[in-house]
Formats: sequence, structure tokens, C-alpha cells
Amino acid sequence: MNYMKQTELFASTKKENKTAPLANRMAPRTLDEFAGQEKILGQGKLLRRTVESDRLGSVIFYGPPGTGKSALAKIIALTTKSHFEETNAVMAGVADIRKIIEQAKMRLAANSQKTTLLIDEIHHFNRSQQDALLPDVEKGNITLIGITTENPYFYVNKALLSRSVLFEFEKLTESHLKKILELALADAERGLGKYKVDISPDARKHLIKTCEGDARRLLNALEIGVLTTRPDQRGCVNFDVKVAEESLQKKFILYDKSSDEHYDHASAFIKSMRGSDPDAALYWMSKMLAAGEDPRFVARRIVICASEDVGNADPNALVLACAALDAVEFVGMPEARIPLAQAAVYIATAPKSNASYAALRKAEKEVAQGKTRPVPDHLKDPNMDSEARGHGKGYKYPHDYPANFVEQEYMPDKAVFYDPGGQGYEAEIRKRIENWRKKSADAQGRKNQKG
Repeated sequence: MNYMKQTELFASTKKENKTAPLANRMAPRTLDEFAGQEKILGQGKLLRRTVESDRLGSVIFYGPPGTGKSALAKIIALTTKSHFEETNAVMAGVADIRKIIEQAKMRLAANSQKTTLLIDEIHHFNRSQQDALLPDVEKGNITLIGITTENPYFYVNKALLSRSVLFEFEKLTESHLKKILELALADAERGLGKYKVDISPDARKHLIKTCEGDARRLLNALEIGVLTTRPDQRGCVNFDVKVAEESLQKKFILYDKSSDEHYDHASAFIKSMRGSDPDAALYWMSKMLAAGEDPRFVARRIVICASEDVGNADPNALVLACAALDAVEFVGMPEARIPLAQAAVYIATAPKSNASYAALRKAEKEVAQGKTRPVPDHLKDPNMDSEARGHGKGYKYPHDYPANFVEQEYMPDKAVFYDPGGQGYEAEIRKRIENWRKKSADAQGRKNQKG
């Protein structure tokens, strides 16, 4: 390790500590302090091995903001033996990059020291800027660390991608954010440990949930809340829900996916659609999504309601609900809320019928408690033993008869389960079934007369 460079970096960090934002001051200094990204930085994982052994090649770190991309780059800066340069793609031009590369070549020729170049927001580099990097990345004159919140497959040219290893950073979990928050409150040197802070459970929960895996946003909100709240007579900063709301500029919503609130809101959402109130349905859905509910959970509730409460009164309801579920998987949040809203409004305003669901429950009850009926011979599969056992013998193929209907027995001891309603398309189904049942009754009457 280049001890001199590490000492200088730590000294620089200490000088900045007093004025730097809390998120910068609390940035992890070692891999052991790093929170999250276990899939790529866990013990024995490729990225950790390359960092610890100072064998890092050109890489691109991509993923949501506040997940540790820049923090890991700083750890690499402290551990690598190569010269470390840092720039931002928004500020640097081709001339700046070429100057860094020329100095890297001189350094390599003079004392065999490599150069690691960190480019933050690399997605802002245009093609010519990226092309300027390409030859020297390929020759090993520089080791590139590119950082981006965008998909590199869209914003980084293929030639540069092929010469780099891509590592995707994921949103931090709530447990990761909780650990970061506790460390910031406890650390007197870099964090807020010199302040006496009483943070309520609801405020803590609101900060962690609202920040949605972004550690920088969490620490910024925590810092502004602590520094702008007047201490009480005991010198204690009471960090309650109101302070958390102001710090994040987002309202606290009482909603816990593991509590009754989760099921109560889902129930209100479904009952509003069932009760044909699109406004209420949209409110409960919006509240659930704002509180961080999984949009797939909301989509599944819409699919169930489309079948259970609309049913065949409007068969398109289920089609649209399933399309909304597919859209959630394909599009993701926050845009996924748009097809969810369309589907919820459609279900709420559609004609209603639970006749299919009611018929299902009757049939299930008959199976569980009623008489067990064998399959009639003429309905059995004729492919195996039609000659020996008469399977399929006497079956009447409906398409051979007028209107594609013929009376025959489909269930011994006939029972009626499905009673279609009179709303929407199911009114047409009712007419059709009544006509079939009348034909069946007439045929049975003629059969009885002959008997």
C-alpha cells in the first residue's frame, strides 16, 4: 500500500470533516465498514478479492444513487498502490482526459507506477470522449473506474464495455440503512455522536422507508433534522415524525406491511373496486404505493377482484388486470402506477357479477360434501380402450348439430352451480344458458314420453 498517499487522503478527509456533509463524513473507509452489496463484495466474491489484492482491472460500477459506488471508489483509492486520479464527466472534456492519460504514461515509463482513473457520472461522456479512453484502457496505461446511475449498456460504447468488468449495485436494504443510521448517531468524530438525539421509532421508520435504499438521502435528512431542531431544556434534540417529515419533505404514512395496516388497506382497496367507487380505489392504492407497498401485490389484488367481482359481466376486466400485472413487471416503478390506476378504475367502473365465484364455491362444496359422481362412459377418453370397455361410445360431438348444441349427459345427477347475473355481458350469457337449459328440458320431456 502507498502509505504516504493513504496518510494524505485521511488527512484531507479529516480537514473536510468539519464542513463536509454527514454523508461524506460517514463514508466507509474500509471494506469492513462498507454496508450492503454482499453479492459482489461479500467474503470471497470477485470484487472484494480484486480490491484486497490490489488487482483491480477496469470496471464500471452502476446502480441507484446512494448505494456505495463512490464510497467503494474512495476505499480503492486508499488501498491501491497505483496513482489515483478522480474527475467528473460533467466537468471534464477530451483535453482533460488526454492530459491525465499523458501523465499516466510518463508515470508508468518513469517508475512503472500505474494510474487508476475514476470517472464519476461516466454516462455523461459522449462517444468521442469515451473513444479517447479506449486505446489506453486496452493497453493498460490507465485502469478505469466508471461510475453511473444509468444502464451502461445504453450509455457506454460497446468497445469500452468489452474491456471492463461491470458490477451492479443494488438498493440498500432497510437493515443496511438502519445500521448506517445508528453508526451516524453514535460516531462522535465523524457523525452526530456529540449531539444528544432522541429519535422516535416512527421517525426512524419513516427515514429508512422513505429513503428507499439511498444512504446519502438518509444521512442528509438525518443531519438537517438534527442541526435545525432546537434542543429542549435538557439539551436533547427530539427527532420525531414531524421533524422527519420536514427533513424529507414527505408526509409520514402509517403503514406497515407486517401489521394490520397492510391488510386493512388492501381490504379497503378491493372493497372500493367491488363497490364501484373509482375515487376511493385510487386513494387506497396511492396510499399503499406511497408507503412503499410492492406494486406487484397491488396488481395481484386487481387481478383477483377482476375475476371475483366483475367476472363474466365484463370478461375484458381480467384481460386488462393481467396486462397491468405484466406492465408492472416490465416497466417498474414509478411509471407502473399508471397502468395500475387504469386497471383499478376499469374494475371499479365495470358491471359487477360474482356468479362465477359463487358457482365455484358451490361446486367445491358439492365435491367435498355431496355425492361422488363417476365419469359417464361416453365422456371418457376413447384413445386407450374404446373397443374393450366402451369408453367414448355414444358421445355426441356438439359441432355436428345445429347451433353447435346437443342434449346429452355431462354430469350424473345434474346439479346447477352457475347462475349468471343480469349485468353487462353476463346478461347475454344468461339468455344463452336459459336457451340451452330449455332445449335440454324439452329433450328430456320427449325422452320421458317415449319411456
